[in-house]
Amino acid sequence: MPALAGDIYVSPKGDDGAPGTVDSPLQSVGEALKRAREWRRLGAPEAASDIRIILADGVYRQNEPLFVRPEDSGREGSATIICGAEGADAVISGGVEVKGWTRGCDDPRIAPALRDKIWVAEAPMNGNRIVETRQLYVDGRKALRARQFAPGKMERMADFDIEGRSITVPTPDISLDKASQLEMLVHQRWAIAILRVKSMTPTADGKNVVVKFHDPESRLEFSHPWPQPVIDGERGNSSYFFTNALELLDSPGEWYQDYPSGRIYYYPESDTDMNSREVIVPLLETLVAIEGSRERPVGNIRFENVGFEHAAWLRPSREGHVTLQGGFRLLDAYKLPIPGLPEKAELENQAWIARPEAAVTVRHASGIDFDNCRFSHLGATGLDYVTAVRDSKVEGCRFEDIGGTALQMGTFPDGGFETHVPYSPAVEGDICSNILVSGNLITDATNEDWGCVGIGAGYVRDVTISGNELSHLNYSGICVGWGWTALESGMRNNRITGNHVHHFAGQLYDAGGIYTLSNQPGSVISGNRIEHLIDAPYATNHRAFYIYFDEATDGYTVEGNECPNPEFGYNRPGPNLKVGDNGPHIKANIQKRKK
Repeated sequence: MPALAGDIYVSPKGDDGAPGTVDSPLQSVGEALKRAREWRRLGAPEAASDIRIILADGVYRQNEPLFVRPEDSGREGSATIICGAEGADAVISGGVEVKGWTRGCDDPRIAPALRDKIWVAEAPMNGNRIVETRQLYVDGRKALRARQFAPGKMERMADFDIEGRSITVPTPDISLDKASQLEMLVHQRWAIAILRVKSMTPTADGKNVVVKFHDPESRLEFSHPWPQPVIDGERGNSSYFFTNALELLDSPGEWYQDYPSGRIYYYPESDTDMNSREVIVPLLETLVAIEGSRERPVGNIRFENVGFEHAAWLRPSREGHVTLQGGFRLLDAYKLPIPGLPEKAELENQAWIARPEAAVTVRHASGIDFDNCRFSHLGATGLDYVTAVRDSKVEGCRFEDIGGTALQMGTFPDGGFETHVPYSPAVEGDICSNILVSGNLITDATNEDWGCVGIGAGYVRDVTISGNELSHLNYSGICVGWGWTALESGMRNNRITGNHVHHFAGQLYDAGGIYTLSNQPGSVISGNRIEHLIDAPYATNHRAFYIYFDEATDGYTVEGNECPNPEFGYNRPGPNLKVGDNGPHIKANIQKRKK
């Protein structure tokens, strides 16, 4: 490809003091972005048309987020394009390598028969701090944090005591008395909780232990009413497993990081020398932050053929993780002694939430497009259009191995805004609008926070989600809406069409292949294929649906969707929800229309 006037070349083998030509490239994406920014500031001839930052094959490791600001904006006919070179696999990574492995460990917490099989390495340093991590990747695959049971297996709790702030469970087969970093993952209906264990006290008969937890998650877990674990559900009690203890490191493929030493322990699947393998831990939670303001938005930035890899999700190690829904953690929540708010007379609880971390974030921007990009090995959300984003596209991208939600957009009122109060922005442009999500593949998302989703949209309008394939999710596939309200709130004209959702609801229930909330006038769900709804093995009831119209869903026309069973889920839908012809016979009709 010949060099053009507005081209800036970058290579992992380059030099940030170089001119940035194809023969003498820069080394970092940040320096290239700065060069482009200066061209625009000075009105250089290179900025007359598109400015292309062309990334050669390789990994661009960062120790701080790439900061894209209003001064980086392109304009009509002159976009800023960050792209992989033709045929290149260019990856922006927040990961660092773990090196210096030694075989064998005499730590008494490890069973004697296993000590010769464990490999140990010191954690990498970042500045003067060791890197703490909850994710570790070996030769491009996520390793499993040491846990009580094999993947897919849990155990049902014996009791959930709100007053005593404790959970009673069967006594583990192995002593965990000295496991100071022990965590408990709790299955609670349509969400999970990650609770740091404070104490474990045996019951008088020795059959069970009473588990208590650290704050703030202890207060949140036992104060918030929705969702809490279930005792005596129709399919049994809620389930759990313990994780993050060296004592639990007993199966090939598992790992553990000690605290405060930071030392990393790994049990390989084979007898390969660990020093010959690539082992990565993520350093950054955010790889790219596109940050405008209401007064000065960012515009006309495009990413093409770029990978985004190795973003961390560390917060549960510091404060636990108790969620309301969709991965949104609770800041505070409790049951109202006397129900009712002015906006919702029957409301019997209140909740304040915070947005999940994300690898790529966009705020106050327009024309921020992602074309043929890859998002993988990310601990929380992949891509998040947070607020006031419009006229943007995500097309032909691949999202895989995502700990939380793959693609998120729109306002989910957080911070001091009580989440059940209908959101109606004082500035209309603050609502995300006119976003196209098309032709993307999403698979193996929600693999750390099971309560997240494939595509999640909150308060949005004029959004089109079309022609995407979503699979292997632990909760819902495509979710649009928030607020649990029949009131007008700015959501409208959203279209969910022609998507293929399959193998979903793998762990939780109250799920939908397509899931909606609240009043969204002029919206459409049509031509989607939804199949392979998984019977979650530890759900306490059978509430999962191919399409679920959750509380106050209204304004949708729903027809021509192919699914094995058109008996959808309903929770107090509005009068303008129009559900037409859907079901297993629709496939032939859809195919006929395409000819």
